[in-house]
Amino acid sequence: MERESFIYKPKIVVIGSLVLDGSTGQNAFEQAKQFTLATEVTAMAITKLDGTAKGGVVIGISDQFKIPVKYIGLGEGMEDLQVFRKKEFVDSLFGENA
Repeated sequence: MERESFIYKPKIVVIGSLVLDGSTGQNAFEQAKQFTLATEVTAMAITKLDGTAKGGVVIGISDQFKIPVKYIGLGEGMEDLQVFRKKEFVDSLFGENA
């Protein structure tokens, strides 16, 4: 009787996340460009949106580099990292209270 042996090799998924400072402005484009040249980027987060920064540049970066925005940071704690919601973000940029 012949025995077969199987070696289980788990698939390792590497998530390359680009985290941008929301107060960086247009310099974030160059940061995104350099980061994407160095590694594969599969997701993006933008932080420091609790101050005066609105982070509008993230829309252009997401479009140009085809990177989905997954999270936004609205403070300094882990509880301040929130799932990105497109409609709410755009409303905060262009809404009446913008």
